[in-house]
Amino acid sequence: MDTLSSGEQQVLEIIDQHEMLDQVQLWSAVNSGSGNLDGLAATAEMLAHAFSILPGIVTFVEPEPVDRVLTDGSISSVLHGKHLLVTVRPESATQLLFTGHMDTVFPADHGFQELRWLDEGILNGPGVADMKGGIAVLLAALGAAEQAGMLKGTGYQILINSDEEVGSPSSAKLIADLARNKLAALTYEPALPDGTLAGARGGSGNFSIIISGKPAHAGRNPDDGRNALLAAADLALRLKRLSHEGLSVNPAKIDGGGPNNVVPDHAILRVNFRPRTPEIVLQTQDDLRRIVADVEQEHDVKAHLHGSFGRPPKPIDNDAAKLFGLVKQCGEDLGIPVAWRSSGGVCDGNNIAACGVPVVDTMGVRGGNIHSNEEFLIVESLRERAQLSALTIMRLSEKGAL
Repeated sequence: MDTLSSGEQQVLEIIDQHEMLDQVQLWSAVNSGSGNLDGLAATAEMLAHAFSILPGIVTFVEPEPVDRVLTDGSISSVLHGKHLLVTVRPESATQLLFTGHMDTVFPADHGFQELRWLDEGILNGPGVADMKGGIAVLLAALGAAEQAGMLKGTGYQILINSDEEVGSPSSAKLIADLARNKLAALTYEPALPDGTLAGARGGSGNFSIIISGKPAHAGRNPDDGRNALLAAADLALRLKRLSHEGLSVNPAKIDGGGPNNVVPDHAILRVNFRPRTPEIVLQTQDDLRRIVADVEQEHDVKAHLHGSFGRPPKPIDNDAAKLFGLVKQCGEDLGIPVAWRSSGGVCDGNNIAACGVPVVDTMGVRGGNIHSNEEFLIVESLRERAQLSALTIMRLSEKGAL
């Protein structure tokens, strides 16, 4: 069993919970919903200033172009905020990757904007757990380890992206590029209130299927029309029947239609897939194309498929199991129980794992009720989780291997 060295103990004592709490309150007071470009810009500037304490280069990365399907079937560009990138000692042989996100699910016009104390040590507010608390944990862990000179032989990159909550469409390529040649990665999504981590994760795919039919008068000549709305409904039912133990299919919305006396010639089906394994992704892609083609033929309509499986499934392979084991051992040496279980949720950890890099993606604070106005942070977990991260990072640095 590992024990704490004097150097490790020195680092753990440096970590200051009050400073982290101040940061969380400062950052969470600024709305940074995924579509709030002004709020994201302000948050990015604050984070750039905070991360400048590290001995690296802080830069902003422009988001990749992203298209979306509008309700009228046209395709338009979506604007995203800049991503924050910190690079430290790129020449080192051992390289690690750390990721977090500055965006929240709460837009600028959402009613949930204020911070308040639910109880002593329980802070309620937008993004306090997901994941401005996690960003504070990451910065505290690295700052303490750097201050004590414990990471001199290790390089790393930190990505704080602006679009994780909408699937990281403008940062997915950047994540893949940064994951290249990394020994391991840690991502700072919140753990559960009891500290349980997410282990294996399923994947996620989002699609918009644009269906074009032919208009006609609903009374005079309905048979001359080609009902796009009916085709979309039929498609939704057929896709739903693909669901099985390893795949959840959620037809979520149909846009289209018009006056009751007109056969609708336009509809868009929005659907989400949650496959548990890479093999199911491949099968689902084949099934989706086949079913769309069948609906096109049977309803005499045209269909355009827009979307992708942006979050690949994340199984626990041997290297990932070793990384989880290291985190667990560090927890034992700190008196922190560490356990994990499978999750139906997805995050940037899915994308990192798909690049062949082992990742633990819930190294952030203990908290709960995320994505709701009841989101909360357990304040004592700030120091606890920063210590767990610092110890994990130091031991990865020392070993240079899993």
